[in-house]
Amino acid sequence: MSRQTPAPSAPELCYRVEGMDCADCANKIEALVRKTPGASNPRVTFTTQILKLNLDESVTSREKLEAKIRSLGYKPTLRTSATQGASGQVQDAVEDHPEHDHREARVEASDHVHELEDKPWYATHQGRGVLLTGALLAAAFTFGFIDPQLSRWGYVVATLIGVWPLSKKAWAGIRVGNPFGINLLVTIAAAGAILIDEAPEAAVVVFLFAVGELLEGIAAGRARAGIKALANLAPKTAFLVHEEDHGDGKKVHTHEVAASSLKVGQVVQVRPGGRVPADGTILTGQSALDDSPVTGESVPVDKGPGDPVFAGSINTDGVLTVRVDKDPSDNTIARIIHLVEEAQESKAPTARFIDRFSRYYTPGVLVVATLVAVIPPLFFGGAWHEWLYKALALLLIGCPCALVLSVPAAITSAISAGARRGLLIKGGAVLEQLASVRTIAFDKTGTLTKGQPRVTDLLPLGLPEAELLGLAVAVEQGSSHPLAKAIVEKAREAGVPVPPSSHQQAIQGKGAQATVGGQTLLVGSPKYAAELAPLPTNLTQRIEALEQQGKTVVVLMAPSTPLGLIAIRDEPRPDAHAALVQLKHLGVQGVMLTGDNARTGRAVAAELGLEVKAELLPQDKLRIIDELKQSGKVAMVGDGINDAPALARADVGIAMGGGTDVALETADAALLRNSVSGVADLVRLSRGTMQVIGQNITFALGLKAVFLVTTLLGITGLWPAILADTGATALVTLNSLRLLRFR
Repeated sequence: MSRQTPAPSAPELCYRVEGMDCADCANKIEALVRKTPGASNPRVTFTTQILKLNLDESVTSREKLEAKIRSLGYKPTLRTSATQGASGQVQDAVEDHPEHDHREARVEASDHVHELEDKPWYATHQGRGVLLTGALLAAAFTFGFIDPQLSRWGYVVATLIGVWPLSKKAWAGIRVGNPFGINLLVTIAAAGAILIDEAPEAAVVVFLFAVGELLEGIAAGRARAGIKALANLAPKTAFLVHEEDHGDGKKVHTHEVAASSLKVGQVVQVRPGGRVPADGTILTGQSALDDSPVTGESVPVDKGPGDPVFAGSINTDGVLTVRVDKDPSDNTIARIIHLVEEAQESKAPTARFIDRFSRYYTPGVLVVATLVAVIPPLFFGGAWHEWLYKALALLLIGCPCALVLSVPAAITSAISAGARRGLLIKGGAVLEQLASVRTIAFDKTGTLTKGQPRVTDLLPLGLPEAELLGLAVAVEQGSSHPLAKAIVEKAREAGVPVPPSSHQQAIQGKGAQATVGGQTLLVGSPKYAAELAPLPTNLTQRIEALEQQGKTVVVLMAPSTPLGLIAIRDEPRPDAHAALVQLKHLGVQGVMLTGDNARTGRAVAAELGLEVKAELLPQDKLRIIDELKQSGKVAMVGDGINDAPALARADVGIAMGGGTDVALETADAALLRNSVSGVADLVRLSRGTMQVIGQNITFALGLKAVFLVTTLLGITGLWPAILADTGATALVTLNSLRLLRFR
């Protein structure tokens, strides 16, 4: 469904809509928003009961919009930021911040999850409906032992009371231009059954339909529980570190505060067995941290001063002091929740097709049922009662409830399961694309390798090693390139003095240059060095020998005279080979794309057992992605920074980043743990999801086909007809929830 373009001045509102537990509910609310003047860009997610829209209140006030939603039988509650005044009055995020930027969206996302206190099924709207209709049905059945006439009226009363809320929903759908919904079909069938004196079956139909609605509510509740579990990872309190001056010197103390009150720059203490309260950096202490609640990494990671930590990680042994680097409303968990909610708003192509199909399917069912009711009696001498009965049964068989639920239930379960295991998938469309990927292109540095290259060899030409290293650092300092960082780290470890430099400049894909001691120095690849001046044969041979060992070589030039070689090696990740083997078993071909020289690329690729394309500039990677796409769907795996163009060009971009902002924001999917095995997990999850969707559609249509035939043959009647839809709903729901157990 196309989205309206919001007016630039219209702020975004976000509501939790209580009672919106089914696809039909979501469609009605979306139709209402689209018909409301000044309202635009509605995004509705029934699994999390969320409605987002842009509203120009100079055209339609917020109160008027909320009244319209309530008139449909739903209760909208405006989601608010965590910012509260001293009086405790919650301030409206959209009122205080009309621009409603991403950070505020994440505030609302994390804050809202704490509102998701799902009630037990018997206390929900659907649960009360099941209990009421069930009690009325049982009472009418009991009356049958006392007085058959009393029993008949008991079934009529049970049907009318049970169908009353359905008829109100059907009328609400008609008012917003969405008349052909499940509620209308059931209302017509129940009323028709009473008119042809089949009140007992009408009462059973209403009861079974209520059971079906309850199952949909349970499925939505399970999805909300998955997001709530993410929000509960972060502790509610933290031990804030502060200094007090008692006259005899400053002493450090801690006191417990609400984790939500922490500010960037404050220092907290994390005790053994406790959870980290905010994203930050370790200042003192050494400990193994269990990041599995956030990233899915099963093995605790040893961390010390300078290492980053995530909110929600578990400190296993040592005492740590941690500097808070991000506001609690903007930590990794809040970002994950926001992305998961956005992903659930994004419909898969299959879901969009079924939505379009159901718009024609449901009125088609009404037409067919009408023809079945009138043609046999009018033209073939059939009995009116018999064919009216069959037509009503066809209405119930045609209910699209299970069919409409078949895709979003599976997609929501898969996205929730992935998020709990460090696999972020931004929508159903990404899942569908991933399932059909046949080639995955991997960046080398930081993806297939650890991304922590180390200097292995220093080969000076006529100057001391320390001077070679110091000059190289003078050129590279300030660069974020992994090779530059390796050179700087080596100099720091060796205590090498670094001369002052100026006019640092990066030469994309080739190297860097700077002015040191009045002359221009360059640090670049051997290929770039050879472009500046021919390299001696013996030097070229030494470079080749190092590259055949899988090392990357850079040359220090001044400006056309080589001053020395520095060899650097980045080791493959321990799990990379096994992950690539898993992908081959899944029928997915891997290829490594690297800017490194061909010999280094071949050495690493041979160790991992995959094809390699080396010496690539960023534009070369784009060209190769386009070539690979000619043979089928292509995914690209990179660090989310240098590979952003290739990630965008691929059918699916997958960012590896250990929970960094880039990994969470850049690509179509992100792996929170730095593990190549996550790529194979993504492919398995996506294929499993598409398999479940196929099964769901088969269940939904197969049961309808069976009961369609048996109804026309006179074998089954009204209550088995609604059981076909309720049974399909149960199967679809339970089958989709299996994905929550994905490992």
